[in-house]
Amino acid sequence: MSGVATPSGTPSPQPEVFGEWSDAPAMLTPRSAHAVAASDTLIFALAGTDDKGAPVLDVEVFDGIKWKLETTLPGEGLNAPTASVVGQRLYVIGGFFATSNTPSNEVYVYDIAAKTWSMAAPLLNPRGGHAASVSNGEIHLFGGGNSVSTLADHSAYNPSTDSWRDLAPLPRAEGSPAAVDVNGKIFVIGGRSGYSDFGDVYIYEPMNDSWGVGPAIDPRGTAGAVLYCDGIYLFGGESQTRRKNLEDVFRLDLDGNVWKIVSPMPVARKFARAVNFKDSVYIVGGSVVPANSHSPVGSASVLRYSQPGCGGFE
Repeated sequence: MSGVATPSGTPSPQPEVFGEWSDAPAMLTPRSAHAVAASDTLIFALAGTDDKGAPVLDVEVFDGIKWKLETTLPGEGLNAPTASVVGQRLYVIGGFFATSNTPSNEVYVYDIAAKTWSMAAPLLNPRGGHAASVSNGEIHLFGGGNSVSTLADHSAYNPSTDSWRDLAPLPRAEGSPAAVDVNGKIFVIGGRSGYSDFGDVYIYEPMNDSWGVGPAIDPRGTAGAVLYCDGIYLFGGESQTRRKNLEDVFRLDLDGNVWKIVSPMPVARKFARAVNFKDSVYIVGGSVVPANSHSPVGSASVLRYSQPGCGGFE
């Protein structure tokens, strides 16, 4: 099914893809409007705001057993940056300074082995609330916003040359989408601008620097998305029009090009940062409190999703 909308007053559809949800160890610090990335051995959680709406500078890592403090994020704090791991380096890109709507063009680089920070070439245009996806060794950024407007910008960073280039922009300006690389094509899902939510799925084709269209979803922003078990999984997010956080989960069947309903999250949350780690999907932090703010109330909870036949299922 596409869109998977449920008319008001009718029973909710039953899951078509069944998996198992469990509680994973909680982070040391609650956080929302944060960033999460995974290497082969660690999940990194950084930036965002805590349960009091204050900036979080501690960078935590999870090895599959427990969380620990890894380092401290340089600067005054960021909300809604992105984090991406390429090789042995973690790239923290853009975001809004502290709890403001003032966008950053800074790119912090954490050397995972040496445990040191450095700076990379700055963003061509400052932004926060964008999405990032690593594809063919480059970090692609999509959408987001600055202190004036929502953006359609699409930029790519090459770590080997420490340089940025502009590519075909999104078909529409949008902030807080999700982005997933599938064999070199990048799916950009959902998003929002002002008080409008979007359900469009755009597919970037790097061979000709152009965009196609995939099957739509129910409109939402700040959802999490990963490639898992041969499909794209989309987790939670926020509906501004309905003024609520979302617990629903969908899977895009890449062969059939159709979204299917997955067992929902135990608790609805926006900023549902998702990573594929050790044969499971982890939803790290986020906010369970509906509100529009640059300092949303953060949660320390971490959920683990596993599906039969995909590893990590007990």
